[in-house]
Amino acid sequence: MQAIKQSMLDKLSVEQIKIELMRTAFGRQSVLLSRFDPRILIVWYSFFAVAPWFFHNKTILLGMLVPMAVLTLSSKVSPLVLIIMGIGLVSEIMYILFGSLLFGGSLEAVWPLATLTVKILIISLASIAVFSSMDPEKLSDALLSMGMPAQFSFGVSYGYRMLPILIEEYHNLIHSFRLRGRSPRDKGFLRWRSLVYMGKIAVCAFYPLILNTAKRTRTTVEALEVRGFTYALISPDAKRLKLAYLRVKPLDFVFLGCSALYMIALLALGRIFVL
Repeated sequence: MQAIKQSMLDKLSVEQIKIELMRTAFGRQSVLLSRFDPRILIVWYSFFAVAPWFFHNKTILLGMLVPMAVLTLSSKVSPLVLIIMGIGLVSEIMYILFGSLLFGGSLEAVWPLATLTVKILIISLASIAVFSSMDPEKLSDALLSMGMPAQFSFGVSYGYRMLPILIEEYHNLIHSFRLRGRSPRDKGFLRWRSLVYMGKIAVCAFYPLILNTAKRTRTTVEALEVRGFTYALISPDAKRLKLAYLRVKPLDFVFLGCSALYMIALLALGRIFVL
């Protein structure tokens, strides 16, 4: 029992959570979706991020949910991300159901609520499967190739690159606050005093985090300008050289074709079995 408890504590440590978030943010190169062109993945995701809102037949929605679940599992997504998503969905169902019962409703609200939950779940799984399979550079280049402004495309990549720095900085700030402060000796019932103390530290650490990030910004801008960042944004030759590695292969069209055929078959099935 003690070994199981220690294993759970290790998995819930700040360092382990940081590692899992990094793995999710920077993608995995050995999964199924990473083999496809990032522009094809963005087009595919755009459809499945919008299409569920136009369907109310649960047969179609459940049919869309199955491949999303399979692709998410094949993307080797961190269990931490899935747990957070599950907690969010369960809490959403609970508070809507509680509101329905509070204002005179009944358990019959669960069935219509399930439709909304399935739609959100499809979009969430599609997002996790696609964006956890692409590294920031590919995502940025795909957006640039599709006509997005260069500043916006760079901002997406830069945000991903800054993520580990911000997490590391925030972690160090929390440690510094804990070293200079004193945790409550009396933990209280269910350690509530310790939780309040850690909550205060977490809030207080945000301002120095923003300040330190602002200090890094000037150094980052100077380093980018020295390397010709502004010229690269407006130069067609630089853009063409940067995007030269992007290629739409026959495998990408096979992927889109199989997805289209699956949706056509699913729509036909939805007309026969209506839920």
